[in-house]
Amino acid sequence: MLATNEIVTSLVMLWAVIDPIGTVPVFISATQKHGLKERKRIALISAATAAGILLFFMIAGEILLWAMGVPLTAFQIAGGLILFLFALTMIFGESKPDGESKVARSVQETAIFPLATPSIASPGAMMAVVLLTENGTYSLIEQMMVALLMLIVVGAAYLLMLGAGKISKIIGAGGASIVSRVMGLILASIAATNVLEGIKEYFQ
Repeated sequence: MLATNEIVTSLVMLWAVIDPIGTVPVFISATQKHGLKERKRIALISAATAAGILLFFMIAGEILLWAMGVPLTAFQIAGGLILFLFALTMIFGESKPDGESKVARSVQETAIFPLATPSIASPGAMMAVVLLTENGTYSLIEQMMVALLMLIVVGAAYLLMLGAGKISKIIGAGGASIVSRVMGLILASIAATNVLEGIKEYFQ
């Protein structure tokens, strides 16, 4: 079983890369021309699709790497670097709400793109779930725990999308941008840890 601190770390990492709060302004922008029933349906489809994508990477991600001859330590280092760069864009560049809302204005399949991916099931989230469910490190029960944590975070994103209108009035676009940058800082720390652990394990 995962220790309490490992559960918290995994939950924080998943929350940072999935960023449910950052999805709210994207959802508002993407669904502004839809009615209430349509918005609820879009929220459900996007959350379910994102969960399916991340579960697929949990199950098949490491197998695909093995088939391509890529050691997990190399993937961990590369994934950590990419997560770090992704975190830097959250901190210094356009935040998730700012960047993805621009995409949302020009798309029609809002439930799949940009909501399910890349907003919820982002590339960073795909890499994170593979690293958190490494077969050689984590038991089946521990992997199921990570899957449960991922579903909780995606479920939180779904609930936040349902309450997007009220949340937007409370925190505003500026508040969502601030939250996204704070989560970017946390994600940068986690990414640096992944790189250091990957280097350590590789040379051992």
